Amino acid sequence: MEVILVIVVLGFVVAGMVFAYRQAEKRRAALQAFAVNRGLSYTKDHDSAHDDRFARFGMFRRGHSRAALNTMEGTITIAERSIRVRTGDFRFREQRGSGKNRRTVTVKFSYLIVWNPFGVGPETIVRREGIFDRLKGVLGFDDIDFESIEFSKAYHVSSDDKRFAYDLIDPRMMEFIMSTSPPAFEIDGEFICISDGKGRWDTEEFGRQLDWSGDFLDCWPRHLAKTMADQAAVKRERT
Repeated sequence: MEVILVIVVLGFVVAGMVFAYRQAEKRRAALQAFAVNRGLSYTKDHDSAHDDRFARFGMFRRGHSRAALNTMEGTITIAERSIRVRTGDFRFREQRGSGKNRRTVTVKFSYLIVWNPFGVGPETIVRREGIFDRLKGVLGFDDIDFESIEFSKAYHVSSDDKRFAYDLIDPRMMEFIMSTSPPAFEIDGEFICISDGKGRWDTEEFGRQLDWSGDFLDCWPRHLAKTMADQAAVKRERT
């Protein structure tokens, strides 16, 4: 009886592994087709250099055994603007639990990185307000507040340059963010990274995030874009 039970359990395990493999292959095929449709290159191979290349984003420095996979990248037209992008999945492993319950888990999530066409920006993070953010506010570690109380309650905003954050998130941008409810996004240097750092996207979600990034850039305040372009021009002249 015990032998039969072991065989049954092993059968379920193998069936689960086969199902997971087939689902992964199906997803890879869908992502490859999506990339071709969007004019992007695609590779399923693991890229262990991704975390160093984009080390400025904390989500890519968590845990160990880090690697990007199912990577799609290239220069495409979004909202009538030629934009360089890199998107796909990221994986890392970390230890959870303690003592006898300590175990290694694999975490996977999807992301989108857009090269900022307006220039270089200070580190600025916009994400949904959480319970720990509200606790920090009570303790005096508040995030940046805006004239819109509704926006300030819904979103946590931090930046190395408050003036930049206020210029970027004007009333039009606030309305856009509130109406589209995007994942967290971070501006740092020449990059804009869009991801909550959890959960993988299907092809439709990759498409939505690419389209969202185009709309986001369209909402970018013109005076801020000009200021960034002027700063970039001055920097080029000095070098």
